[in-house]
Amino acid sequence: MKKSFKRYMPLLAVLVMAVMLAACSSGTKNANEPSESAAPANSAPASTQEAAPSTKTVYPLTIENYTNNGEGTEWKVKSQTFDKAPEKVVANTQGAAELLIKLGLTDKMVGVAALYGAGDPAVQEEFKKIPVISKEYASKELVVGASPDLVLGRSDLYADADWGSGTVEGLNELGIKTFVQNTSVKGATLDSLYKDIEQIGQIFDVQENAAAYTAELKKRAQSLKDKAAASGEKTFAYVSDGGNGAIAVYSGNTDTFAGDVLGLLGLKNSFGTVTGEISKEQLIATNPDVLLLSVYTGGVDPEKTLKAFYADPSLQSLNAVKNKTIYAIDFNQFWGYSYSIFDGAEKLASEITANK
Repeated sequence: MKKSFKRYMPLLAVLVMAVMLAACSSGTKNANEPSESAAPANSAPASTQEAAPSTKTVYPLTIENYTNNGEGTEWKVKSQTFDKAPEKVVANTQGAAELLIKLGLTDKMVGVAALYGAGDPAVQEEFKKIPVISKEYASKELVVGASPDLVLGRSDLYADADWGSGTVEGLNELGIKTFVQNTSVKGATLDSLYKDIEQIGQIFDVQENAAAYTAELKKRAQSLKDKAAASGEKTFAYVSDGGNGAIAVYSGNTDTFAGDVLGLLGLKNSFGTVTGEISKEQLIATNPDVLLLSVYTGGVDPEKTLKAFYADPSLQSLNAVKNKTIYAIDFNQFWGYSYSIFDGAEKLASEITANK
């Protein structure tokens, strides 16, 4: 089995996640018939509901979400119909669980997995109330063993491999609903996060909470954009410790959600359109202004990595080495596909400003 970065980063110390799909406008409908069609790139599926007040869910509720035909295949639109608000949810990542907490849904969770980064201190006490079924990626056996009526979280973890929480189709056949985060499907943007919040609000009938939280996040996004406007655009590249302090580069060409948020800071990915491996020579020739080093639980000590990068004779021509603009970013914040990316972006913006 090929070990792709987006699932095995905590094991391989390489930086990346997969994927996403930009959210579009949506409504809701009362329907029990599942629909399935190709999911258009850069367009999140809609949710519909007839003649219902915007702040009150009418069940049965049909939300158009996603499924695929196996690992590495494209995600397609598939409907999920909810006869009532779910009562027992497994979040397949820390970021997904934190988002549910923000919407007032702590008591709905029966399990969380993949604790690979610093959690949000603001929800720390609530997070402690959620059973941790695995600190690493949870298997389908562990997920199903928690007896959920909904599995919610990151797209590439819906698989039958030992690191996967089960496929969408497999879980649905067991009577377990699924919600694949729009932020984690190829082509996602910041609007995909707002769509996740909107749809979760509809599913759990907490639409007022969802609308209020979206408004709060939009204010934070505008603030980041306004503060960065005067600084001008800078280029960046994702890097990691490839072993013994040797630099490794990741293109991040599929990480459109993170890229969109970093764009608020005036940062543009130097390798955002590159596929395949990127050599150290390519990095030196491209010479980004900023390097972003992912930090995650169980990974290489970032201080050792930074020390090695700054001392590497072959990297001395890099602007990011000369100007000391290599910044550590938290894995859970930038690859949790959740609101915590704002925490990471605000911290990074402060560090960049302080380094002028």
